[in-house]
Amino acid sequence: MRQIQKEVLHYPTLKTVLAIEEAIKGSDTPLSRNRILSKLPTKLMRSTLNLALDYMERRGLVLETKSGFIWTFNPSRKLERAELEGMKM
Repeated sequence: MRQIQKEVLHYPTLKTVLAIEEAIKGSDTPLSRNRILSKLPTKLMRSTLNLALDYMERRGLVLETKSGFIWTFNPSRKLERAELEGMKM
């Protein structure tokens, strides 16, 4: 079976990824894709937003829930140490 690759029309810039990050991080409630688009300072194609959100989700920065995207990244050194020293099951 052949793998069909999607052709990416527009890759997000760092400025775009940071703007999306700030929109999600600054929200107290989960944000839908439409709400994220409305909070951004510039217009953005939906496919570019999806690519950025996929990247952020793979890196553990955001989590998609039924209600929308929430910020999950916690750069705590204590948390990092606990994960390293924790018991594996």
